[in-house]
Amino acid sequence: MLTDTHCHLDDPTLSSRLGEVMAAARQAGVGRIIVPGIAPGGWERIASLAREQEGIFPAFGIYPQTAGQADDGALARLATLSGTAVAVGEIGLDHLLSTVPHETQEAAFRKQLRIAVVAGLPVIIHCRRAFEPLLRILREESVSRVGGVMHAFSGSVEIARECIRLGLFISVAGTVTYRNAVRPVTVAREIPLEHLLIETDAPDMTPEPFRGAPNEPAFLAVTAHRLAELKGVTPEEVARATSENAVRLFRL
Repeated sequence: MLTDTHCHLDDPTLSSRLGEVMAAARQAGVGRIIVPGIAPGGWERIASLAREQEGIFPAFGIYPQTAGQADDGALARLATLSGTAVAVGEIGLDHLLSTVPHETQEAAFRKQLRIAVVAGLPVIIHCRRAFEPLLRILREESVSRVGGVMHAFSGSVEIARECIRLGLFISVAGTVTYRNAVRPVTVAREIPLEHLLIETDAPDMTPEPFRGAPNEPAFLAVTAHRLAELKGVTPEEVARATSENAVRLFRL
């Protein structure tokens, strides 16, 4: 059984044809899907999906692009929803953004990390071009007490190892299948399976040979096969190891 540890099933691209998407996922061997939140307005839809569909697990968070929505009311609601979630996320820092000040992102990130630590929940972390401040904040906010995952990891092997020292898993996405991929391939080869998870980030980051079409959970099998090639193991070993890691981290 494959476990998609990051899929935005609430996105209209997928939710508008949910029955078809879920049937294809099951046919491809995907038995568990974690759906992370990115803004308060989408949390109820994610909660409904988890109630209605077997094998869907909710996470709630405010990611960097919507960090300005992390007001007291939203944070109080997040703390309440944590009782029904498998993680707090998707949260983090994105220094490629020009529309949300770094200070706003950092404040939202810290507050959500504190909610996760109090709730005893792992975190799902988004990071682009901000690894130095992100690692500093993770240390200061004691993320090692709850652990988590670096979603669609885009850093170096050295940064990956530092994240692992903080109790985080490294998530491999469809980018590992791209013909021009360098860092994702190197990380996939160098980091042991015991520290890896896999994801689609659907409907984004569609793997080869489906690029140009919306991503979906069924395509996770392509990423798993590519990871197996890079590790010199079977796809079944990748499925087993990454699913066991997900079960352990998220207590599925």
